[in-house]
Amino acid sequence: MARSSRWRRVRIRTDHRTAVPADASRLSVPVTRRRYEVLRESAENRFTGRHVEQVWWCWQGPLDPERFVAAWQSVTDREAVLRAAYERKPTPRIVFHPHARTEVVRHPAGTVDWDGLLEQDRLHGFDVSRPGPLRVTLADTEVPDGIRVLLTFHNGLLDARSVFVLQNEFSRAYLAGGVLPGGERRPDIRDWTCWLERQDTTPAQDFFSRALPAGRPVVLPLPPGPRTRQHGRGRAEARLTTTEADRLHRWAATRGLPDSSVMHAAWALLLYRAARATGPVPVSFGITVSGRGIALDCAERLVGPLRTCLPVTVLVDPAWTITRLLDALRDRVLDMAVYEWVSLGQIREWTGRPAPLPQSLVSMEPTPCWPAVLQARLAAEGLRFGRQHTDGVHPALPVALLVRSGADGSRTLAVVHDRTRISDTDARLLAGQCARLLLHLPTLDGSETISEVLDEVRADEPPGAAAPRHDAGY
Repeated sequence: MARSSRWRRVRIRTDHRTAVPADASRLSVPVTRRRYEVLRESAENRFTGRHVEQVWWCWQGPLDPERFVAAWQSVTDREAVLRAAYERKPTPRIVFHPHARTEVVRHPAGTVDWDGLLEQDRLHGFDVSRPGPLRVTLADTEVPDGIRVLLTFHNGLLDARSVFVLQNEFSRAYLAGGVLPGGERRPDIRDWTCWLERQDTTPAQDFFSRALPAGRPVVLPLPPGPRTRQHGRGRAEARLTTTEADRLHRWAATRGLPDSSVMHAAWALLLYRAARATGPVPVSFGITVSGRGIALDCAERLVGPLRTCLPVTVLVDPAWTITRLLDALRDRVLDMAVYEWVSLGQIREWTGRPAPLPQSLVSMEPTPCWPAVLQARLAAEGLRFGRQHTDGVHPALPVALLVRSGADGSRTLAVVHDRTRISDTDARLLAGQCARLLLHLPTLDGSETISEVLDEVRADEPPGAAAPRHDAGY
C-alpha cells in the first residue's frame, strides 16, 4: 500500500468566504450523553479508524476545481455542524465556530492506490477538538469512470443520512456557481440538542428496564473458539442476488413484515444456535435506528449525529414457529421506535448493566440516492454522478452485520469483525450461514418450528469466537 507521504497531493484553495451570522447566546451546547462517549474516545484514540465512515462516487463530466471548493465552503458556511468542535474543559461542550475552512485534496491520476487511500484516510481519523468533521478528497483515475470523490466523516457529529443531505446541498451550490442562497439552515444540531434536553426519560427508563431480562442473554452469534492470532478489523461478505432479495422481500411483505425483521430473525437464530441449548434462551443484539422519528420539525433533513444503536432482546424457544419469532421481533422494534433518541449509555445506567450491551449489531445501512430533479439539472451541464458507495462505521464491537441494498436490488451482507476475536475464516462462515438462512425463509409457510428452521445450518461447521483480550476494551 502506498504511503500517504509519497502521494502527490494538490490542495485546492479558494478565497471564497461567506459571512455567517453568529448568535452569541448559541455559540455552544452541552454534549449529549449519546455523543459524549464517542467524542471522548476519539479525542483519546484518534488513529483507530473507529467512528469514521466514508462515502464515495464517480464524477463524470467537466470539473471546475474552484467552483467545486467554493460549493463545499458554502455548505460549510451554512451548516453549523460542519463548523463544530468538541471542547472537553471546563465541561464537555460542542462549540460552533463562526468560520471553518473547507480543504479539498486532489490526487493526480496514477499517484494513489484507491484501497490504500480509503484505509489511510479512515485511520487518519479526526482531531475532534478542531472544527470540521468532514473531509473531501478527489482522486483522478486513468479509466473512463472519471474522478472519484471521497467524503470521510466522523460519526460523533455526522451520520450517513446527514452526509447524503450535504451531498445534495453541495450539488445545488455547484450548479448555482458555488454559492448556496440564504444563511444558516435550521433546525440544526443545536435545536436537536435542546430538544433532547427537554425529554422526560422516565417512560424510556421503564421500558428498557422491563425489556431487558434479569438473566444473561446470548450476545454473540458464535460459540467459544480458539485464539485467532490475527489483529485489526476484518470484513467478510455474502450476497443475495436481485431475484433472491426480491423473493425474500415479497415473502416478508405478505406477512406484514419489513425487510429488517427477517434480517433480525436470521441473526437471532444464529445467536440461539451459539448457545447450544435445547430449551428457551433469551438473545440480545443491537440494531441501528435513524433517530429521525422524533417530534422535531424537519428532523428527517437535520444534519447531525442522530443515528444510534438500541438493544433488542427476545426469547427464542425452539418449539415456537418461525412466524412467532418474526412477529415478536417486529413488535419489539416498533415498541422501541418512540425511544430512538435514547443512548446505550443511558440504558446501561438504568438497567445496572456494567458490561457493554450489546456485543453484536445488525444494521440496515441507508441507501444513498440522487433526487431525479437534481440529476436532470446536473445532466444539463454535462455532469453525471455514478453510483454512490458507502463504508459504514467499524463498530467497537466484536461483530456486526451490515446489510446494504445495491442499485440493482441485490443485498450485500457484510460481517465486520474484530480479528482478535473472530478469524477471517469464521467471519466468512458466519456471513455464508446467515445468507443460507435468509434464502431458506421464503421456502417456508411459517408454521415450521425454530428448531426445524435451524436444521438448514445445523450440519455446518460452526464458526467460533475467541475470548476477549484484557486490552481489547470489551
